[in-house]
Amino acid sequence: MFTGLVIAVGDVQAVRDLAAGRLLSVGHGGGEFSGLSVGDSVAVSGVCLTAVSVQPASASFEVAAETLSLTTLGDLRPGNRVNLELPLRASDRLGGHFVQGHVDGCGEVLEAGGADDDYRLSVRHREPRWIVRKGSVAIDGVSLTVAAASPGEACFEVMLIPHTRTATTLGALRKGDRVNLEYDILAKYVGALVGTPGAG
Repeated sequence: MFTGLVIAVGDVQAVRDLAAGRLLSVGHGGGEFSGLSVGDSVAVSGVCLTAVSVQPASASFEVAAETLSLTTLGDLRPGNRVNLELPLRASDRLGGHFVQGHVDGCGEVLEAGGADDDYRLSVRHREPRWIVRKGSVAIDGVSLTVAAASPGEACFEVMLIPHTRTATTLGALRKGDRVNLEYDILAKYVGALVGTPGAG
């Protein structure tokens, strides 16, 4: 379980095809990752992955073929930057929202820009029933509040404060870029309980 509060931006160092997926090596620079061990979970741009090899300043992850096809991880190449987060500890504050690292699908950036105090991303997606104004959504692993959305419309807006733009990869997004989306797990559970089509 994660909170969507990115603690570092890593860089993809190597990508190698495997028989059933791909090996992704990511530089993390140490710091909070200095205690990372083989078998630990890390959210990489919103996707929960297991470390299969750990070095002082990097780690490698095996990414299954299904994950490559359902997320943006299949697009990654050496030099690309990714958002990184370690799992929530029982003693941590929940500063974002509950994020599982189980991406629901990819969205497309329709617009990106604005003034420093009103910088917005507009994202097209396929599941409008899970998005409500002032609700939560994770974009590339970053917990964000929905700034604008209309029921049934296949797009929504979020506002990015300057810190979020510089401390994550979201400030570099441009029109046409694909992003990983994870909808609020609470909304999905409620949908399952009340029988919303496609829930669960």
